[in-house]
Amino acid sequence: MHAVVVRVNISDQEGSESALREQVVPRVSQVPGFVTGYWTRKDNTGLSMVIFESEEAANGASEQVRSMAPEGVTVEDVEVREVVAHA
Repeated sequence: MHAVVVRVNISDQEGSESALREQVVPRVSQVPGFVTGYWTRKDNTGLSMVIFESEEAANGASEQVRSMAPEGVTVEDVEVREVVAHA
């Protein structure tokens, strides 16, 4: 398994959270190879980790992240990492 880890800055907390729940999460969960995802926030920063079945699926999804960011969200970093353990 591989994870797509995304760091963002949030300028519109309420609007971006609504878009996240109504648009981003449903779209991401339909991406081929999707396993699970977590989106977190601390103050005006967000960190998400979305797990995919393969490195190929994670790389494909990582290429779409910037175009999926809702208004009020600036993508700072996107990286693909191998999942080496989980519980």
